Amino acid sequence: MATLHRLREVPRHLLVCEKSNFGHDKSRHRHLVETHYHNYRVSFLIPECGILSKELKNLVMETGPYYFVKNLPLHELITHEFINTFVKKGKLILSLDKDTYEETGLQGRPSQYSGRKIMKFIVSIDLMDLSFNLNSKKYERISWSFKEKKPLKFDFLLAWHHTGAEESTMMSYFSNYRIQEHQPKIALSTVTELPCPVLRSSALRGAPEEACSAPELLDWLGAVFSHAELNNEPNNFISTYCCPQPSTVVAKAYLCTITGFILPEKICLLLEQLCRYFDEPKLAPWITLSVQGFADSPVSWRENEHGFRKGGEHLYNFVIFNNQDYWLQMAVGANDDCPP
Repeated sequence: MATLHRLREVPRHLLVCEKSNFGHDKSRHRHLVETHYHNYRVSFLIPECGILSKELKNLVMETGPYYFVKNLPLHELITHEFINTFVKKGKLILSLDKDTYEETGLQGRPSQYSGRKIMKFIVSIDLMDLSFNLNSKKYERISWSFKEKKPLKFDFLLAWHHTGAEESTMMSYFSNYRIQEHQPKIALSTVTELPCPVLRSSALRGAPEEACSAPELLDWLGAVFSHAELNNEPNNFISTYCCPQPSTVVAKAYLCTITGFILPEKICLLLEQLCRYFDEPKLAPWITLSVQGFADSPVSWRENEHGFRKGGEHLYNFVIFNNQDYWLQMAVGANDDCPP
């Protein structure tokens, strides 16, 4: 598999771009989606499309639910009952300021973005390991810390991975707390007379007067999702942005945005369905799927520490071409590891 990488560093973020094909055995598209856990917004754009297919619309409408629990004591997440009921694998990761960290009495590590004066610490607790050793000194210490020494409470968003159990399990388990069920907000719209960059799947870096580059496309998408004007008119004091060149104007484009707490497995299904869009001939040469993570999430991909103070960006974008080639763009903020 031939994969081309491009790194682009600017003062506030790092962007990684790569090219591959969904049919390649070593394509890592699914792994990257599955390991980006905390997704806040998902958007897809289909040029030359005015009506969403039944299959896509059904997937969009089935991206929820998720749950909001207010003032949930942290010790509830380390009980054997909670782990046995909900946790199949995973860790509890805490990002704590210096004072809170010292008050918990737990072992952790300094944040790698602390600078000379360490003001933030990361505590990782393997929940599965903990559940198998409920009589250990380690469990007793953590339980004592969360219940007595520093009884922390937080507001939590929770999402349920389908395992055949009833959705009501989450509501009933936390019935003693203030729990609410939410459905993601869905915005569907058709954009008319939209200037679109000309892209070539083989030209990730673009080609003079022939095709735009991957970073130019990402900037353009940001403007489209923000509903900005793209004509750079002199009397427009909100936006002076214009579509990169070369470009073409499409009569209509379908834009869908889903906002909430969206599981990676739901995004995988959306990506698979969007790949099938080109099973029949279409006017559109490409479509996009963009995913943004929560700015204040403690991690970005996998267990990579995510910084929040200088922006909090962690996102990825697929450009899906009609020949099953794709571009994958991943961006993070200044206080983050390079995307995987």
